[in-house]
Amino acid sequence: MRKPKVPPASLGGNADEIEAAFYEALQHGDLEKLMACWSDEDDIVCVHPGGGRLVGAATISAAFEAMFANGPIRAQPEKVRKVESLGASVHSVLERIEVLTDEGPRHAYVVATNVYHKTVQGWRMVAHHASPGTPREMQEISDTPTVLH
Repeated sequence: MRKPKVPPASLGGNADEIEAAFYEALQHGDLEKLMACWSDEDDIVCVHPGGGRLVGAATISAAFEAMFANGPIRAQPEKVRKVESLGASVHSVLERIEVLTDEGPRHAYVVATNVYHKTVQGWRMVAHHASPGTPREMQEISDTPTVLH
């Protein structure tokens, strides 16, 4: 199986810029730009809410292509928490997604983890794992003290 061509590292210099490009591509239904955010490693992984594990660029691309057949995905990342190192960045993201229903637009919520590695192409996504959420999950629970300055 042939790997999809990955453009040179023109997307940006850090994981935050790749994440912004990923969500922008979702919002525009742009499969090529979305897949440019991903690493070209064989074992990249994507899990959509309620779905199975998708492994490899061709499988992930096919899944997003099927999703985009229904239009773009209006996902807004909120409350991003990061754990970063020199070569990896893990982002815990609360996503608010606009869904069209018979009653009009409604919001759905997703709790996602995005993992980025610094590769020879620059920073790229190696994993996206999303689980269904509720409005309650958007009210982040944390033991981090609130500090006022």
